[in-house]
Amino acid sequence: MSLATVASPGPRFALARLIAGHVCLHACMAGMRMAAPLMALREGYSALAVGFLLALFALTQVFLALPAGRYADRHGLKRPVGLCVTVASAGAGLAFALPLFPVLCLSALMTGGATGVASISLQRHVGRAAQSATELKKVFSWLAIGPAVSNFLGPLTAGLLIDHSGFRAAFLFMAVLPLATWFWVRRTVELPPVTQLEGAKRGRTWDLLREPLMRRLMLVNWLLSSCWDVHTFVVPVLGHERGFSASQIGAILGAFALAATLIRIVLPFVASRVHEWVVVSGAMLLTAALFAVYPLMVSALAMGSCSVLLGLALGSVQPMIMSTLHQITPEARHGEALGLRLMAINASSVVMPLLFGTAGAVVGVQLVFWSVGLAVGSGAWPAWLLRPVKALEGSQSAGLRSR
Repeated sequence: MSLATVASPGPRFALARLIAGHVCLHACMAGMRMAAPLMALREGYSALAVGFLLALFALTQVFLALPAGRYADRHGLKRPVGLCVTVASAGAGLAFALPLFPVLCLSALMTGGATGVASISLQRHVGRAAQSATELKKVFSWLAIGPAVSNFLGPLTAGLLIDHSGFRAAFLFMAVLPLATWFWVRRTVELPPVTQLEGAKRGRTWDLLREPLMRRLMLVNWLLSSCWDVHTFVVPVLGHERGFSASQIGAILGAFALAATLIRIVLPFVASRVHEWVVVSGAMLLTAALFAVYPLMVSALAMGSCSVLLGLALGSVQPMIMSTLHQITPEARHGEALGLRLMAINASSVVMPLLFGTAGAVVGVQLVFWSVGLAVGSGAWPAWLLRPVKALEGSQSAGLRSR
């Protein structure tokens, strides 16, 4: 049975449960990623130090992504997610207990790594349950709503708690959020393991990059990931320079996430009428234009307006990238391919905030925005060429059933 045709109440709400679990875990990291740098700025740390702190949210994922992908290929969904819930909650709890810069760095490593590993498991599970290319776009659009909602709720909630109760209250709330993830995910029925032909050898991870489409996908995904990174880095710095409150900064970041959520709600209804490469290349051109004018906005309202438009552009991309990835990689290696993608973009997310911090300290954050905008605009042509050779053929269908 397909996700689109299943009618019983259990399967109908199974994807919603996974989305809810994703929201709770990802919101923990999103809130920490807003609160920790803001605390560092208020304690007098430089833009370079803030860039270093932001980079740590991605550092663990660089080393864990490939092992996590293989682990998910072997063990499925619930075991990896359960481990991630424990690590994320403990990481945010450390920041609550000892809100010092070195501890914030450790918390960033733990919450970032846990969120990345859990995302691989969720994406693999949902992708295997789809039966066609159109259904892939639909389910990944729905699943992508989770990070979008959490990127709205996490920073906004953290900002409100900081303004009214202090940083420790925000860190405590972030520590509680991941515990709800297990409540939502624990009832999901695991997919049957993928059976490989007898005598077949598992290829090396880097063999996946021999395919031209995979290399092109990685390049486009890296450029778009850099746009998310620069927006996350620059908005708190610009807001701090212009005297915005924590709530205003959180609202600007939240507006971006809310717009990304709205476009992902729309995508499942138009999935059969849009092509992945058209959406991605158009989003890259729009992002380049917005990055050209964003640093010129001086009020919170103007920055929020640009943030909304940017969220619409970048929010449409991930479901298309994920749909393409599942069409061009073998089913038995979906987790591994997801891990490779996550490792690549998070390696960039480690380096880029450090580069942003250095460049921001030397030439100003405006030039950071313009440079990344130029780079993403130049990637629109490779994105246009990102066309899968053939549509996805049949896949396992029972994966989103719940007891």
